[in-house]
Amino acid sequence: MNIKVLRMWSGEDVVSDIVAEDDDFLTLRNPIVAVPAGQGQVGFAPWAPLLKGKDIELRVQKAYVVYVSEVQESIEEQYTDMFSVIKTPAKSGLIL
Repeated sequence: MNIKVLRMWSGEDVVSDIVAEDDDFLTLRNPIVAVPAGQGQVGFAPWAPLLKGKDIELRVQKAYVVYVSEVQESIEEQYTDMFSVIKTPAKSGLIL
């Protein structure tokens, strides 16, 4: 997975798996958008909630993207948990 955060012209912060790129477009899989959840918390919702199903790919014109950057490790872990078919246990100490 190539999980990145994209700032859109609209001001949205979109977290997505970027699966392809050409001169004019980015192809995104499973884009989610950060939404305020109160008390300084951030939640996530589908960026395009009316799309059918999961693992949908969207082509987005680069002209509408302000920047693309690395995402915080904790956000990447959440994203992977949401969309991965393989579930990994939470990181913790040694199990005896």
